[in-house]
Amino acid sequence: MSRVRTQSLLGALLVVIYTGLIASADGITKVLAGGYGPVQIYALSGAVVVLLCRLADRLPGQRRGFTTSCPRATALRSLATVIAAICFFQAFRLLPFAEVFVFIGLMPLLAGAMSGALLNEPVRPAAWLALLAGFAGMLFLFPRGLATVSAGHLLALMAAVAGTFSMTMARYIGRYEAKPLVQVFYPNLCLCLLMLLLVPFAWQPMSAGDVGWVLAYALLLFAARWLLVVALRLLASYAVTPLMNLQFIWMAAIGALGFGEYPPLTTYVGGLVVVGSGLYLVWDQFAPRGPQTAAQPTRPARLRTDP
Repeated sequence: MSRVRTQSLLGALLVVIYTGLIASADGITKVLAGGYGPVQIYALSGAVVVLLCRLADRLPGQRRGFTTSCPRATALRSLATVIAAICFFQAFRLLPFAEVFVFIGLMPLLAGAMSGALLNEPVRPAAWLALLAGFAGMLFLFPRGLATVSAGHLLALMAAVAGTFSMTMARYIGRYEAKPLVQVFYPNLCLCLLMLLLVPFAWQPMSAGDVGWVLAYALLLFAARWLLVVALRLLASYAVTPLMNLQFIWMAAIGALGFGEYPPLTTYVGGLVVVGSGLYLVWDQFAPRGPQTAAQPTRPARLRTDP
């Protein structure tokens, strides 16, 4: 098995593990969103993730330190992460779990466009059909037309755009940055510091049980984001995001068992269309290629944001 294929399989395995971790973290987000705003949740969880990054930096085999060769691109990724986190938090408050997933399923389409423009990783022509099919699957959310679009749907869409940009930046930075923890550390530091500025205006007393939920959320988020950054170094971003559609299975199960949410059949049909298009994109990543397509994509030039 070639080195490239081995790396792709490892990247795919890491993303599968990521989906279980992040769906569990999203479940905790929905639990906490019923009683608290995003400010104190992200201030506390961001601080815990930053602390975990500092501790993990001391593990054997790690390249220590948090300096980065792409400071401005890292800043863009951090800002996008903050926007995505806040928008997803509010979307989970307003929409059923499975409906939010369908917007997460839009991310492969967005990743295809962004990776082509920013990473010089154009999606193969046949894969665009699968991406468009995934977009069509989202329309099943609105069987009565776009007039039923709500604020929650718009927030979920904003979160999907910002989250895809953050992941695209993660893959870009990974071409030059050898320390994966850097990409976990700075977005969460940015999120924590921004929320701390607002905490005096939004703090609500928390029970010990809810503090425990926040700690569990932070642990899951730290592990998930670390795995995702590593996976994005091994696998093209437009192939990573379809694999993330496995979250649909987790989110539908958590929504039903944990929150008693049973969306209409159209939601599940749309989710299955999105998952099917994602599976095709994963197959496309491993499909045999001709001599011209077998080569690795050229190393992208640095964005103008970094020297």
